[in-house]
Amino acid sequence: MAAAVCVGLTSAGSAQAAPTAQEVENQIDKQWEQLEPTIEQYNKVHNQLLANQKKAKELEDKIQPLSLQTDLAMTRVGGIAAKYYKIGPSSEVNAMLATGDPGTLTEQLTILDRLARDEQRQIADVVAARDKFNAEKQRLDALIVQLARQDADLAAKKKQIDAEIKRLEKLRETAVGKVTIDVGACPAVTVIGKAAIAVRTACQQLGKMYKWGSTGPNTFDCSGLTQFAWKKAGVSLTHFTGDQWNEGRPISKSEARAGDLVFFFADRHHVGIYLGNNLMVHASRAGQPVKVANIQYMPVAGFRRVA
Repeated sequence: MAAAVCVGLTSAGSAQAAPTAQEVENQIDKQWEQLEPTIEQYNKVHNQLLANQKKAKELEDKIQPLSLQTDLAMTRVGGIAAKYYKIGPSSEVNAMLATGDPGTLTEQLTILDRLARDEQRQIADVVAARDKFNAEKQRLDALIVQLARQDADLAAKKKQIDAEIKRLEKLRETAVGKVTIDVGACPAVTVIGKAAIAVRTACQQLGKMYKWGSTGPNTFDCSGLTQFAWKKAGVSLTHFTGDQWNEGRPISKSEARAGDLVFFFADRHHVGIYLGNNLMVHASRAGQPVKVANIQYMPVAGFRRVA
């Protein structure tokens, strides 16, 4: 993907007339539409990896006492077998002579046999539970290996993305020099409660730079900003736009109010926090700070309310 992108952009940059600042911005915006889905896919796979690593550790912690319990139970059964089932005929005779009642020995052996069978049933239950956890952990270990491979592959792609964005930023600087970006200002909102906290938190991040994979507090990507803002309000969101879409309930644009999440593009790879009156605060893309923007400059996919 990165190679194909470079060809198109190089041809534009090698034209006789140097590109204007707006032309460079348009190039970056167009390219970003292709790059951001990869970033959000990275966030998704990376979060899955962390969750599965935690789950595997929890299973391992459960397996250890089960293994110990099984070993202890096996030792008890072994002791019973050694003491009562491996005694020779002379020992049985001595026992009968000592008690004076052959029936007493028979009764004792019957009880011990029953106790041994109970021990074996308990062991079977423990072993079954241990084997179940072991099988689940093996499945999780295999999944973690797969996710780690995907994580590494995506990280390699992101490295290419960073290189491409750096090239475009240099192209912008060459064309127009350093550019001061207007981050806008958050309007007054009328919401209260958790939504008000989320909006206030998001607006306090204005001017902080975009960084892919970042959830704050100094840099953010788009889903990282929404996660950070709503976490301050006591609401947990996953660092992935696809999950955040499912973590909220659908609402129409006419119902949307400040604090709601607004998603963009058909695959919903970008998200911001709605402020009302077609405005949002969002972490837009590399080279840009968190800022207030009009939602109409990108195709809106829908709105979600998380609290």
